[in-house]
Amino acid sequence: MTGLLAGWSESRRRAKAARDDEFTAFVASAAARLRRSAYLMCRDWHLAQDLTQQTFTKMYASWDRIRASANLEGYSRRVLMNLVFDQQRRRSGSEVVLAELPDRPDSGAVWAPELRLALVDALAQLPVKDRAVLVLRHAEDHSVETVATILGVSVSVVKMRNARALSRLRGLLGEHFIDAV
Repeated sequence: MTGLLAGWSESRRRAKAARDDEFTAFVASAAARLRRSAYLMCRDWHLAQDLTQQTFTKMYASWDRIRASANLEGYSRRVLMNLVFDQQRRRSGSEVVLAELPDRPDSGAVWAPELRLALVDALAQLPVKDRAVLVLRHAEDHSVETVATILGVSVSVVKMRNARALSRLRGLLGEHFIDAV
């Protein structure tokens, strides 16, 4: 009986190790993308890191259920956006977050740092749900349908929020920014 029990225990350890390796591979592939999206939503690298870690914690808790049946990229974005919305509701209205430059510049960025900071500052003045649409739609380059699925809203809501948010963003940035880009 102990041999059977030992074999079963070893089998469970191997299954857990394989599950953890699979989750670790997902985290390695998604961490930078989620952290960047979180930063664009909250303008604080430390809070973005915390939100990213919370996303992974929630996903790990349900990993057995979601790993085979869910679109992990979309699921992770949805969890992150829910955490951002929750954090925004809890956050004090008087709190001011100052933008910080990342340790290393984004190698794909072609804009000057001043332009990126102006854009991030203007983005922070938008309502959080409008910000979410712009980040998912333009920073992450997702389709309207994908953004609607991630945020749990209709396609028409995404289109309306996108148009309204872009208009507000243009108003905040002014013509000199549009010409600089």
